[in-house]
Amino acid sequence: MGLLVMILGLVLFLGVHVLTSLRQLRAGIVNAMGEGAYKGAYSLVSFAGLALIIWGFGHYRATGWIDVWTPPTAFKHITVALMLPAVILVVAAYIRGRIYTTLKHPMLAGVKLWAFAHLLANGDLGSIILFGSFLGWAVYDRISLKRRADAGGPPIPVGGPTNDLIAIAVGVIVYLALAFAFHPVVIGVPVMGA
Repeated sequence: MGLLVMILGLVLFLGVHVLTSLRQLRAGIVNAMGEGAYKGAYSLVSFAGLALIIWGFGHYRATGWIDVWTPPTAFKHITVALMLPAVILVVAAYIRGRIYTTLKHPMLAGVKLWAFAHLLANGDLGSIILFGSFLGWAVYDRISLKRRADAGGPPIPVGGPTNDLIAIAVGVIVYLALAFAFHPVVIGVPVMGA
């Protein structure tokens, strides 16, 4: 049951995110609904999808775990190490500096790194579906961005190396919060555990 709910959540969450890459279809929907209604519906569907992903994955972990393979312990340590740059990249998408100008889409790079790292550390079916879906979406979205005429998002000012230092500092703080507060409490898995 949990796995199916998670998959439904992934379809909703990633589906509306794929919709943004289909620029003509998106424009038609925006024209029909209006910008505000579109953004409201987009937010509601995204939130509903995320809630279903979280609930479904939690239920799956508690009642329907399906092992596919057993990752070596070293992969868990690699995942912990890869998460720091993944978080910094996501932060650098909003605190824009040279990291942003070099990568162009650090958010997608961060999501890809996050998903890949978690695929290394988790060998169960639910994790493979969850993180594999996010990795597949991030790869698809990066390719679609190369083919789009517009950037899609609102412009955010780009600064210099100081913004990179701020992004790194904020990224380290967020990483530590995720590792020591969020992950063990919300996910139920200690990051630094066995």
